[in-house]
Amino acid sequence: MAHIDASEILPNGHVRELAADGRVTQLHRGHAYAEEGDTFDVDGTTFEVTAIERRTLGDLTDEDARAEGSEDLTAYKRRLNRVHDEFEWDDDSEVVRHAFEPRE
Repeated sequence: MAHIDASEILPNGHVRELAADGRVTQLHRGHAYAEEGDTFDVDGTTFEVTAIERRTLGDLTDEDARAEGSEDLTAYKRRLNRVHDEFEWDDDSEVVRHAFEPRE
């Protein structure tokens, strides 16, 4: 377990704000940026990485999209297309789920 910089998991200030507000509780990334048990701080709150899970984009659900701050999976796909140049959704693409929660 390590204490890491929040930017390792949460790529920008907007996502960090959403995590601090409790609106983002997980993030899928192209590869693992942390290990289970790692901690990071956002706005004075310490978060703990509770799960690292390898998945495919095709595994994602509306619930996953909401945990990442989107209304549903369709909105999540639109967001990914908007923020990533040359992104194309492929259900078989491998991703890593980083789940986290505030530490008491």
